[in-house]
This record gives sequence, C-alpha cells and structure tokens, in this order.
Amino acid sequence: MIRPAPPLLVPPLLAPPLLSWSAASRRDLPWRRTRDPWAVLVSELMLQQTQVSRVVPLFEHFVRCFPTPAACARAAVSDVVRAWHGLGYNRRAVSLHRAATAVVERHDGRLPSELDALLGLPGVGAYTARAVLAFAFGRDVGVVDTNAGRVLARITGRRLGARQAQELATSLVPPGRGWAWNQAVLDLGATVCTRRAPRCGECPLSSLCGWRAGGLQEPDPAQGSAGSGSRQASFVGSDRQGRGRLVDALCRGPVPVDEVALVAGWPDDPARARRVRASIVADGLAVEADGVLTLP
Repeated sequence: MIRPAPPLLVPPLLAPPLLSWSAASRRDLPWRRTRDPWAVLVSELMLQQTQVSRVVPLFEHFVRCFPTPAACARAAVSDVVRAWHGLGYNRRAVSLHRAATAVVERHDGRLPSELDALLGLPGVGAYTARAVLAFAFGRDVGVVDTNAGRVLARITGRRLGARQAQELATSLVPPGRGWAWNQAVLDLGATVCTRRAPRCGECPLSSLCGWRAGGLQEPDPAQGSAGSGSRQASFVGSDRQGRGRLVDALCRGPVPVDEVALVAGWPDDPARARRVRASIVADGLAVEADGVLTLP
C-alpha cells in the first residue's frame, strides 16, 4: 500500500518580511522598468541559462532593434540572430522570431494574456508563460524557475514535484501582488538562498525556513526538486562551444562546408563537425546551399 505524502507545511505570514526585504534590496534591472509584454518575453528568453550581467546590455540593444513582435517578425532570422549574438544558446533567437511571427498571425501582433495561448507560442514553456502573466499583466500566478524552486523546497523542508511546486507558488502570492512577490522570490533565490553556501543570516525568511529549522541536514531538499534543474555540463570542449564558434563565424559571413571543422575548433574531428553542422541547420540557425553555410 502506497502511503500518501504528508501535507505541505508552509509557515504563515511569509509575505510581510519578504516584501519588506525586497522593497529595500530589489535589483534594478531594465526589464523590471517595463510592463510591455513583448519586452518581458524577450528578457525571459534571454535569461534562460544565461547570467543577468550578460543579458542587461544585449536586452536593451535587442528591444531597440525589435521593439514589437511585428518588427521582429518582419526581420530576417539572420538579423535576429545577429542581434542576439553574445548570449549563446542561439536557438532561442530562432524561437523568439517564430514566437513573434505566431503573435502577428494569431493575435494581431499583441502578446496574449491567457496561459494556454502563451503556451502555444514557439519556445514558450510553463515558466516563461507565467512570467509574462505575472510581470507584464500583473497576474497572481507563481513563477517557478531554478531560484524560486530552491526557495520553495527549503521553506517547506521537502523535495517538491513540478505540480506541487507550481500549486504552492501560486497559493503563496498575496492578492494583487503578483509582480512584486515573484520578483522578491526570484531575487531571494538568486542572491541569498543560493545553491551553494546560502546566506541564512541575511535571509528575511530564515526563522520560517523548514530546512533551517531541521538543522540544514543533508540532503538539501532543493536537490532534485522541481525547477532546481541539474548541473550544467562543462562548456569548454562541448558541442555547444563548437556550435557557438560556428554561429559566431556565420554572423560575420558565409562559411564553406569544408571549413566547418576548422571554424568549430575541431580540425581533426570532421565527424563531430558534421554532427554540429547538421544540428544548427536542423535548429534553423543556418541554411546550406552549394557547399556553403549562411545564416537563414
């Protein structure tokens, strides 16, 4: 017989100390100065697996180049990829162009304000859709990424499944405070309740934290919990590094197919170069014709 998991025990009155802390320490980031749904979507896709410090200057440049979904949809994919250059994970640029096109075709050029419609856009997943709802439309929905998932697991003192984490995150949002609450939770996870060496002495929720009350015993409940993700493989020497080199070169001009191995950094491994070449073509980052690769 399978015993049901015990109910989540969430301490009351989390909102006052966390919102007070956030009001005094909230990070000033350019995407937090706008409620434009398109700009919020751009920022959220840029921030996936990318450090905030790298995103800030490129975000501002990108929204100047493509201030609306229609402007992005009208542009060539190659122009969008070039504007994205420097962020890595260039496939996200292609997804953003496809999302912009879908917004124009399905929603008259305006980001939809309903969850299902947002989830129907290319490249928009559960986190991104809810982030747009909270940060652009002010909806009282929980936003669960790596940082928020870590905070939730530690506060409850339990590893959380995806559905548990999402339901809990939404239930904790104070009515009418979706924007402020989620920004506070994300900042707490990013700057205080960090994966390594959490600074519990600086945490406004330390007296309410289930993990701390249990003596910070291992395993950390955030390990393997929803949203916490897994440790990223090393970039150096990876296929991602070769893809990045190849896309960087394509941003400067066409690359002959017989030079791909050299450009990708693997002159002695042509089989690997062929695999990477095929992957960027399949992802829509390049087209191949007459023995030459170019941006689409």
